[in-house]
Amino acid sequence: MSSEEIDTKTKILEASWRLLEAHQGQGVKMSDIAKEAGISRQAVYLHFASRIELMIATMNYVDEVKGLDARLAQLNNATSGTELLNACVEVWGNYIPEIYGLAKAMLMMRDTDEDMAAAWNSSMKCLRDVCQNAIEALYKEGKLTEGWSIKEATDMFMATISISQWEQLTMESGWSNEQYVDWTKFLLSRTFVR
Repeated sequence: MSSEEIDTKTKILEASWRLLEAHQGQGVKMSDIAKEAGISRQAVYLHFASRIELMIATMNYVDEVKGLDARLAQLNNATSGTELLNACVEVWGNYIPEIYGLAKAMLMMRDTDEDMAAAWNSSMKCLRDVCQNAIEALYKEGKLTEGWSIKEATDMFMATISISQWEQLTMESGWSNEQYVDWTKFLLSRTFVR
């Protein structure tokens, strides 16, 4: 692949990201992305065969630019289930506002597109695995609150840190992101740690 092709592909990914963020995922068309990137619609299709392919590539590009792998590596520093639980909330809670527009677009599209649903589910499986690791660590340490199975606690953890929950508290209720992270850590610690 030539450097010109890489530059064009990067321009498309960055244009897609900007528009998805600006419009919170609503109504962004391939022609809008082409215009934002300063290229033809046909040029977009030369690099991405479909809108879904472009959305998935945009998601991967954003994760790379935002250093998601390095952020997730921070979780390895946790020395207990409680620390892992809190680190997960910190990493994810601070990542949501950075990817909100893209995440919103994917959420809207996943109900009608199998490829998008698969991409979203793959991303959420990674998050679920981290949540489950924290719950399992609490269980092994004998600190998981009685009455919770690992599966049920993981389900509740995922629901509590969902994008819709973040959206409700920060966008609709006016909480700062710092409040969201702090109170979510407090709530989950009270719920799962004895």
